[in-house]
Amino acid sequence: MSEFVEVVSKVAVLVFVVTCMVTAGLGLAARDVFAPLRPRVIFLALVVNFVVAPGLAFALVKLAALDRPYAIGLLLLSSAAGAPFLPKLAVLAKGDLAFSVGLMLLLMVASVAFMPVALPLLIPGLAAGPWPLLRPLLFTMFVPLVFGMLVRSCSEQWAGRLRPKFAFVSNVSMVLTLALLVGLNFNAMMGTFGSGAVAVGVVFVSLTTAIGYALGGPSARTRSVLALGTGQRNVAAALLVAMENYSEEPGVAVMLIVSTLAGLLVLVPVARWSARRSATGENSTAPTELIAEERTP
Repeated sequence: MSEFVEVVSKVAVLVFVVTCMVTAGLGLAARDVFAPLRPRVIFLALVVNFVVAPGLAFALVKLAALDRPYAIGLLLLSSAAGAPFLPKLAVLAKGDLAFSVGLMLLLMVASVAFMPVALPLLIPGLAAGPWPLLRPLLFTMFVPLVFGMLVRSCSEQWAGRLRPKFAFVSNVSMVLTLALLVGLNFNAMMGTFGSGAVAVGVVFVSLTTAIGYALGGPSARTRSVLALGTGQRNVAAALLVAMENYSEEPGVAVMLIVSTLAGLLVLVPVARWSARRSATGENSTAPTELIAEERTP
């Protein structure tokens, strides 16, 4: 029975990632992606997400002397940026929604290129070449994202019809994925308390969020978005790599789940604090579909 549940959980992860990427692509147009991005912002976003975040995670796992599976989990998470839920957090923070869409796509694409190169350097013993790491990210994240964007470029009407359906499947599969992973690893998750894993996860998210905020530019609305985009890692991409390479070490997936859930304890209050500090209540130039979705009760 447990083997069957494990298979279902892996399928649920794949469905979640693919439908999440298609949903994001169906809501994106080229003008929405590139208009808010400037060279300085791109440079800072790439540095903080792919230099500072992995370096900080590497330092934390050494200082805290985390068990190997937990250390691997945090390093995987630190290397994966561009969480698909960034626009939703940006709305909560009253940040620049158009900037959040462009930043999300930039970091997603950069993660697909970065992880196969960086992970063998960060994680001793991960001997896989770039292609085995790149393949699942390419075909389950990048290709579905491009597919969604192509559909939108050909017909905004069809994109508008399809997006709610893919979003529904994505949400259901996300809930199923979390329920199955928590159920399969419940005892292991309870075992993280006292190991330092939860505390390290909270510290990692807190520090990356603070650094992202500091480098987010003069506007409070872009600072909040870069802060949230840096603190919220792409757990979907990290889970894909964990499934492919560490299926025999459940502690890796456990660390990903625990760190993500613990991170929400940091990110949601930060988003609400940013909303209170927002200088204006004007809507950003975000895609109409995203704004309409966030206003729907």
